Amino acid sequence: MSADATAVGRPSADVADVGQALYAFATQLYPICRSITGNGVRQTLGLIGQRIELKRHEVASGTRVFDWEVPLEWNIDDACVLGPGGERVVDFRAHNLHIVSYSEPVQRELTLEQLRPHLYSLPAHPDWIPYRTSYYRRHWGFCMRDRALQALRPGRYQVQIDSSLAPGSLSYGECFIPGKSREEVLFFTHVCHPSLANDNTSGMAIASFLASWIGSQPRRYSYRFVFAPGTIGSLCWLSRNQQRLKNVRHGLVLGLLGDPGTLTYKRSRRGDCDIDQLLAYLVAAADPPGSVIDFEPYGYDERQLCSPGFNLPVGRLTRSVNDGYPQYHSSADDLSLISPGQLQRSLQLCQRAVEILESNRRFINLAPKGEPRLGKRGLYGAMGGRSPAEREHAMLWILNQSDGGASLLDIARRSRLDYTAIHNAADELINAGLLAPVPAAAGKRRTRASAAARTRAARTAKPTSGKSATSGKSAKSGKSAKSGKSGSGGKR
Repeated sequence: MSADATAVGRPSADVADVGQALYAFATQLYPICRSITGNGVRQTLGLIGQRIELKRHEVASGTRVFDWEVPLEWNIDDACVLGPGGERVVDFRAHNLHIVSYSEPVQRELTLEQLRPHLYSLPAHPDWIPYRTSYYRRHWGFCMRDRALQALRPGRYQVQIDSSLAPGSLSYGECFIPGKSREEVLFFTHVCHPSLANDNTSGMAIASFLASWIGSQPRRYSYRFVFAPGTIGSLCWLSRNQQRLKNVRHGLVLGLLGDPGTLTYKRSRRGDCDIDQLLAYLVAAADPPGSVIDFEPYGYDERQLCSPGFNLPVGRLTRSVNDGYPQYHSSADDLSLISPGQLQRSLQLCQRAVEILESNRRFINLAPKGEPRLGKRGLYGAMGGRSPAEREHAMLWILNQSDGGASLLDIARRSRLDYTAIHNAADELINAGLLAPVPAAAGKRRTRASAAARTRAARTAKPTSGKSATSGKSAKSGKSAKSGKSGSGGKR
């Protein structure tokens, strides 16, 4: 692993250095022409594999994947449109968004009128190049700045696309970090977009650094990172790992994590998983606070991971959401849109999520009849008449709630105390002989019961007045705003 990658795992690492390292890696990934298959994905996986232990998988073209089929492999060397004077009026070498991804090979001469149906632009943003694809329909096309499109003059144009569509394979990468338990935490990020910085060199960089940090010390859970093309890539992974899915206890899809927007958590399809509770808590506590939005079947690979046949406990973490910022799917999603600070803060939240997943437990109060006397154990202030300090308050909450059903995170959310204070207080109570962890098997039964209870409570809860957990903002997941729905915040 590189020095940049391992630096993330050192507690003493300077924050600015980590942010700069993330940005540098995103910059390294940015120029590559990626698609859902081809050498661009392999080159990307090769760079990621220099930082973490990554196994590359290949799925042959024509392979049936549920209701889909792996397409022919696409690669491209060059593409351009030559104007009437022989000049390159559209040039793939200047920016890889100029080509419609998966364009078939072409060598022909056309009039401007014949060429126009194959040209795509953004009239509302005349200096931006759009990103367009045609994966499953044979087609070809070019994307260009609308200002340049409007300047084309009548005449004959030469179209040259040096690409190939041939039997090959789809590539994806997988990093597995074994822990003490076979239960897994799954992180998923897409690797199919060409030169788009936020979508998704940001997600690839953060997932790579997070995997390196997780692997730097022993873990309770096992962790699996998947770097795959969107949709067809996640379907390939799901089809090859159906027997393994029973081990997935928590999961996050990562993407769009470097732009100036606040953090956005999209709930799993279930809506009440532990990962939903945890990310709602963390996003609400972020500075500035973020938003929580409900699940909908539009977005990234959470659509496949949360489809009814799998229904995995997987949510999605982004800053701005897909189609939720002006630069989305255009050349304006460049390296100036993302920043070292935003990348670093996104990574820190992911690291905090891992820390809580690792330490979150359910406990039993060993002296449940009445309140145990903490003072004689040196756990409570000797002077009466004052309100308890945070440490003592945390102990009272833990003792009251620890009947085997509530986790430390549940207690932190209900008490509105910081999770670290709750966790540290639990350690003191364990050392004092007042608290014991719930055995793993019993904990799973109680987890299922408490999830069912949360679902029943959500169905019967009456709406309350005041601000929603989305901080009064309209948060989009996909193309439609969800301003009418409030997310579950970290306090209640």
